[in-house]
Amino acid sequence: MKKPDGSRRKFIATGALAITGLTAFGFEGISIGNLGQTGPIRIGLIGSGSRGQGLANLLGKIQSLELVACCDIIPENLQGGMKLAAKGARSYTDYKKLLQDKDIQAVIIATPLYLHYPMAVDAMAAGKHIYMEKTMAYTIPQALDLVKKVERSNLVFQVGHQYRYYSMYLKVKEILSKGWIGKVSHYECQYNRNSDWRKPVNDPKMERAINWRMYKEYCGGVLSELSAHEIDIVNWMQDSHPLKVAGFGGIDYWKDGRETFDNIRLVYEYPGGVKASVTSILSNEYKGYSIRILGSKGTIEILRDQAYIYAEATKKTLGTVDGVTGATMEVLPGGKGQQIVFEQQAEPTTYALQDFAECILKGKKPASNVNTGRDVAIAVHMGNQAAETEKTQYWKDEYSV
Repeated sequence: MKKPDGSRRKFIATGALAITGLTAFGFEGISIGNLGQTGPIRIGLIGSGSRGQGLANLLGKIQSLELVACCDIIPENLQGGMKLAAKGARSYTDYKKLLQDKDIQAVIIATPLYLHYPMAVDAMAAGKHIYMEKTMAYTIPQALDLVKKVERSNLVFQVGHQYRYYSMYLKVKEILSKGWIGKVSHYECQYNRNSDWRKPVNDPKMERAINWRMYKEYCGGVLSELSAHEIDIVNWMQDSHPLKVAGFGGIDYWKDGRETFDNIRLVYEYPGGVKASVTSILSNEYKGYSIRILGSKGTIEILRDQAYIYAEATKKTLGTVDGVTGATMEVLPGGKGQQIVFEQQAEPTTYALQDFAECILKGKKPASNVNTGRDVAIAVHMGNQAAETEKTQYWKDEYSV
């Protein structure tokens, strides 16, 4: 980290912080140009469940993208997606037939995690640009192979870690780069909910297809479905990936036949001894989503759509704990955190999808790409292995090739 400059000193003196604009990162707002493309980019949606329909709803508001086809094996999901698609859109129950549609230029893959890799491979073989929902891949070999395949192609491959496009996080990264909170040594990340995750199932034969998040065969549980976002943020802020991870997990509250953990607590270590605790539980949602970045001169607290900075006290006083022994404790003068002001934006995924279009039209590499997606996928797999085996897992040299 750089040493703090006069701007930080001014912040401490005045107790005010207002940072606006995105020019520090060359992100001045996305402008989709017409570079030989007549009309919007034609999108096929593979997987039109709850997340897929959320994406479809956003696509309808982006002029540079048009949803022209949907695919899902569950009739209700397919119907929901088609209601949000463009007039004349086609519906499919076999994603390979959607990929054969030459009118489709790009696909969004919003299916259960275990399907991400095979569908991405098939989509690249069909010459389609890809927007892949997180987590990118189910296994480490899959993540490594996707990097190779994407690098050999001329296709855009974007991963749905949408917070890389959210100005609040760009502001936080700017603050860290200026050294305003000193040397960062710890991150405290939590992504908690109070829910069993279960969706209603009318046909018992569809249990695993509908409630796939609860079974190890299909996903990595709370780590791949929730905490992957925060792991990506720490990777981004540190410009690195974790070196090792240790922790615990279990099925300790929802005794309902699930296989994936209903709680997990991990500690990842990054270069320089930086530690990141990652917690996700499904039995309490107090401050459900938060990241705290702890520096030697201050703390940044990130909530869902707000962020605050707290300066460490410059003066410390000693207070008496009890009058018998004369024991003392440090009392750090309190003070409310100052809100970090950032450019208000729409739902971050809107900007991620706009960037997807920009990358296709101009041949750019997405901010959330196959390499950053690989690092998160590997970290997720390492974390689950650490919790399942109760043994520390280490990043291997071949993961970074």
